[in-house]
Amino acid sequence: MNLCRSVLLPDLFNGDPWQKDRSMASFEPWLATHTQTARTNIAASIKWMVESFVAAGISNKLGIVGFCFGGGKVIEVLADDSDDRFGVGVSFYGTGIQPSVAAKITVPVLYITGDEDPLCSVKVLEDIGRDNVGGSKVVVFNGRGHAFVHRPSSSEEDKDAEEAFTIMRNWLHNGLVVEK
Repeated sequence: MNLCRSVLLPDLFNGDPWQKDRSMASFEPWLATHTQTARTNIAASIKWMVESFVAAGISNKLGIVGFCFGGGKVIEVLADDSDDRFGVGVSFYGTGIQPSVAAKITVPVLYITGDEDPLCSVKVLEDIGRDNVGGSKVVVFNGRGHAFVHRPSSSEEDKDAEEAFTIMRNWLHNGLVVEK
């Protein structure tokens, strides 16, 4: 019997995502205004999923996916998962990822980024991947910058975005679907 699991993907910004054309000098102030909202939305989403899916016996492990700022929040949520609710995570070009926080994660995380992303250090991800925290994996797309998956700006980026989504789908399937 297949037991399907659930994936958490809340909208963290309520209509105010970071725009590529903004000055990097305004990034930290923008980020500061979104941190508490993100924590609140993530906590509410987790609570709802636990109450709805886990309590109903539909699922006992959740997946979490995040892009950009949300990709960094994935790492924080998984590191703080003292209730062991999550079975897998995906971080698309996560901003602000701290290796010391990632080291606390005990479940597999798929890190996807571009080698030209100024907000998500490939070296940091490779260092995390080298430690293979919880069976984690790093996938780097050459010639790609920030947000190429959810906002592709060319047909080449669109092709890589499709590949990244396929990799993510397979990761989630392998991490959350159990054969019994």
